[in-house]
Amino acid sequence: MASQPVKKVVLAYSGGLDTSVILRWVRDRYGCEVVAFCADVGQGEETAGLEAKALSTGASRLYLVDLREEFAREFVFPMLRANAVYEGYYLLGTSIARPAIARKQVEIARAVGADALAHGATGKGNDQVRFELAFARLAPELAVIAPWRHPDWPFKGRAEMLAYARAKGIPVCAGPDAPPYSTDRNLVHISYEGGTLEDPWQPPDDNMFRLTTAPEKAPDEPEIVEVAYERGNPVSINGAARSPAALVEEANRIAGRHGVGRVDLVENRFVGIKSRGVYESPGVTLLWHAHRAVEQLTLDRELAHLRDMLTSRYAEMVYNGQWFSPEREALQALIDQAQANVEGVARLKLFKGGLWIVGRKSSRSLYDRRLASFEEAGGYQPSDADGFIRLNALRLRALAALERTGKDDPA
Repeated sequence: MASQPVKKVVLAYSGGLDTSVILRWVRDRYGCEVVAFCADVGQGEETAGLEAKALSTGASRLYLVDLREEFAREFVFPMLRANAVYEGYYLLGTSIARPAIARKQVEIARAVGADALAHGATGKGNDQVRFELAFARLAPELAVIAPWRHPDWPFKGRAEMLAYARAKGIPVCAGPDAPPYSTDRNLVHISYEGGTLEDPWQPPDDNMFRLTTAPEKAPDEPEIVEVAYERGNPVSINGAARSPAALVEEANRIAGRHGVGRVDLVENRFVGIKSRGVYESPGVTLLWHAHRAVEQLTLDRELAHLRDMLTSRYAEMVYNGQWFSPEREALQALIDQAQANVEGVARLKLFKGGLWIVGRKSSRSLYDRRLASFEEAGGYQPSDADGFIRLNALRLRALAALERTGKDDPA
């Protein structure tokens, strides 16, 4: 927390209630200039009108930076190469966006001569850790202002912040049209948390979802999709080459109209709290399955098993904000080397919320049809298995002998 005088702050700004109130509060509390920064990581129309809103709230300037391609290429794709999923369900949409945003925030802070960084993450969540671990690695010399943890922060909840916004003339979305939950959107997903979703027994409202059609309302005919990969990265869908961000967007459109990619999860936050989150991740769900299909042909068995042993640890690193840590960087190097031969095409079928792999091919395939065939030997000698089985059975025979001796012992 900044204790020394602060002259200029760069605030990660979304235009929502929290960061709007924080912008004015930081300016008034520190008597400093506040530069607002918003990263466009694929939140669509949410960036409309932000400059006027930020300036009217008290910012000296707004930097609205299109990070979609950088985000997809340098953050989302490396994560997809690792097949990272947190606690079996969460495809890490919010988690992976934070280091991309933090990196650009640091760049802007240095460009404008700021001496502090600020964010709107709450004191109960993961994002405070993600932002501040990134700041620690990238800009340890800059002070960090985390208003939700500040001893002078006067607000306990939404009602008090709305009252403050009204008193200060800060434009915010409130009233009956405001959603009863918080959302976060980017290329990878939309997340929904809080409000009516805090009861884990209650299902989410079907009208809440924005990226995916309800499976029961999805098309009555399945769709076949082909995704091509090079060095573990998706490069085309249905034969059409696209940039990283455009490819994720197209995957979102295709999978979303078939209701693919909805997740309802009670997850373990890094700070130790269980939290219920609902996620829409149609595109990366499609790309995750397609990637695994190509790997089935192209990854050596032991290399695949080693990588899979490390995947959950990698996912934890992303979730816990350790993107810029030496352990994540070292693990990424191993994963990327393993992806050198992951090249080929996966064919998938989408239907009513379901997704199935129905084909895969690769010029770098390790699959030998003759060797795998039940109709011909293909160079394989079945008698070779005799010694292989005997050697693997040695320890089991020894264990059986010991157990039998114990049963025969009269004592």
